[in-house]
Amino acid sequence: MTKFDVALADGNALMLSALSEMFENDDRFSLVSATKTAEAFLQATLTVPSNVAIVDWSLPTLGAEQLIRILREQESPTRVIVCTHGNSDDLPKRAMSAGAAGFCSHNDPPEMLLETAWEVSSGKMVFPYLDVRDLHDPLQSLTKTEKALLVSLSLGRSNKELSADHGITVNTVKFHLRNLYEKLSVNNRAQAIAFYYSTVTVRASELE
Repeated sequence: MTKFDVALADGNALMLSALSEMFENDDRFSLVSATKTAEAFLQATLTVPSNVAIVDWSLPTLGAEQLIRILREQESPTRVIVCTHGNSDDLPKRAMSAGAAGFCSHNDPPEMLLETAWEVSSGKMVFPYLDVRDLHDPLQSLTKTEKALLVSLSLGRSNKELSADHGITVNTVKFHLRNLYEKLSVNNRAQAIAFYYSTVTVRASELE
């Protein structure tokens, strides 16, 4: 039987240990790396590529969403399954939009994660039910902070004013704005504001 190489990434040492033991005891898989940060995971994948990766959504320090976007730029990207302790209906949508191949909860039975890993390694996508119409809506990919910043941008606020308004540093403002521009497929502040006034004002409830 062909074994699939698996990489694990989880900031929780106990969870990482449990996942490692689970995959090491399944003859269908070969565990090639187990890391606690996104940076360590990226370094490991450059050294020892894997067929599939199990990545915690809140992985330090980039988070799974940004990590998946980086992996997508590689010539032969690892297929990523996002795992989370949360139960937000929004997370599977965000994971799929970022480019994940599967999604599961740490609250699911261990067998479910193993089967998901097997299916994804075999070339399938495994997600809970999603309204796929939302996947094509840029607003659905914005975080709560990014939505709030978009509204503030439309009022002509500077980065310094955004920092004061939202209680975050200027550098954090810049980080969120870069992500916001990427998700809206715009290049700068002016284009983001234009997007807001052309499509968002008629759907203001989605920014609340």
